[in-house]
Amino acid sequence: MSGRDLRTIGVFTTMAFALAWLFALPLWFGDGLASPWFTVVATATMMTPAIAALVVVFFMERPQRKAWLLGLWPLRPVRRFLVYSALGIFVSIALVVVALPVGALLGVYPADFTNFSAFQQTLDEQAGTAGAAEIPLPIGALIAIQIAVLPLSALLNLIPALGEELGWRGWLLPKLMPLGTLPALLVSGVIWGLWHAPLILLGYNYPDAPGWLGLTAMVGMCVLVGAVFGWLRLRSGSVWPAALAHAAFNGAGGTYLLFAEAGEHVDTTQATILGWSGWIVPLAVVVVLIATGQFASAKHPSTPPPKTGRRLPAHPPTGQETR
Repeated sequence: MSGRDLRTIGVFTTMAFALAWLFALPLWFGDGLASPWFTVVATATMMTPAIAALVVVFFMERPQRKAWLLGLWPLRPVRRFLVYSALGIFVSIALVVVALPVGALLGVYPADFTNFSAFQQTLDEQAGTAGAAEIPLPIGALIAIQIAVLPLSALLNLIPALGEELGWRGWLLPKLMPLGTLPALLVSGVIWGLWHAPLILLGYNYPDAPGWLGLTAMVGMCVLVGAVFGWLRLRSGSVWPAALAHAAFNGAGGTYLLFAEAGEHVDTTQATILGWSGWIVPLAVVVVLIATGQFASAKHPSTPPPKTGRRLPAHPPTGQETR
């Protein structure tokens, strides 16, 4: 890795972190996570890696094909692009949902897979507040509908998720690839996790944990899930499958509320995809990907050769031997 690469990585990381803290200041000096501006601030914060990547690409690196460097283009081969985009959506949802029965088996997630009592309690409270009658659909049908529409969240959350992925997997991961695939995935995952500090230290995702524990757990989750997102980026040569995976992942995050037992506390440092029990399946997925050579055979994103008007012959001239 060249000194120039190290400088651009340093500028990108510093800018992404500084902007994240800057955007989160209204929460720190206001009502924290209870602020009415929380959703706006959190969404704006998700755009900071993209801002940092665009500044570095346009003002420091200035390559000829900027969209290619960031993984935004080309969207071909079309079949490969579509396959990995679909994988990104459904694998992310599966990782989030499967974490729940795993946590239940290990005794850290208080599940109610029969009566869905926590979800039923929430519906009853909402109906009472609104003064409405009971919802006519059975609770099981409502759960099925909630799960069925999860893939749509990949489209609804795509722009904010792309704000992160354009930086983390679009630009940073390929830039770290000279370190080797696994070190690049580890370093990018740690950076991604630590970048969440402005919100995690306010209690986001881990409301009952001390700040250091919440941030440590977030880093652990980001390393493992980020490796899956990184695989999508490297195999497809595009940032879009990773962005769709990230969007679907965020959209499925609230599913733990559907299957919890009413009146029981969910410790997210232990349960759900955020806690250690939820890391078991993504860790197994990453191990399988490594064991089957999925990372070794991945097409590492790189800047394409400059455009030229000269075309190379499809076949060597007559009498010339190929070797």
